[in-house]
Amino acid sequence: MPRRTLPPPPPPAYLRTWPDRNALLHDRGRALEELRRRILGVHRLLLLWLFALGCVSGWALLTVPLEMIEDQDVMAVVMVPLCAILGLGAMAPCVYGVVAGIRNDRKARELTDSWLALDSDPASDSALRSPGLSLCWLLSSLLVCALGLWASFAAAAYAEPGRDSYSDVVLGMGTGLILWLTGLIGITKAAGHYRWAIRKLAPAPGR
Repeated sequence: MPRRTLPPPPPPAYLRTWPDRNALLHDRGRALEELRRRILGVHRLLLLWLFALGCVSGWALLTVPLEMIEDQDVMAVVMVPLCAILGLGAMAPCVYGVVAGIRNDRKARELTDSWLALDSDPASDSALRSPGLSLCWLLSSLLVCALGLWASFAAAAYAEPGRDSYSDVVLGMGTGLILWLTGLIGITKAAGHYRWAIRKLAPAPGR
């Protein structure tokens, strides 16, 4: 999966060649804005949901052989390994993408702290709080979490013998778990950004 590189860290003190403070603040502001976009951008939220959709698709493929076994379908002998390969093949890149995104966020946060330490510019730094984006991450992730919990409990609680098969229950509970974990990741990210902003960012002038 192609990935754009993060902005570089600020140069060490003995290599800094900014002609004046305005030039330093300009480069600092550009780097911080790019890092903010990389961490909290809407595209990151959509990408997380896309990975979740890929995991749900892979899980659905993994439950197909179970349904065929329940129906005593002779094709299950062929479909079990095929669906296992396809299902794991769909889930593995998505899980890797989520893990890589979490690691990338951690590195981006470290770079943000390094650029912030160069100087102080409360007027521009206040934009890094991004209350709108944080709220978007929080509310949408809460919704996904609630949907996941409902899917998991509904699949188990409302299953009826003769109407719902074990594969239906497994599919519903697995899908709910994936959605719940996806929402939990988003909530954790929004809460982590809020704590970071309170701890690191100076209040805007006049407050």
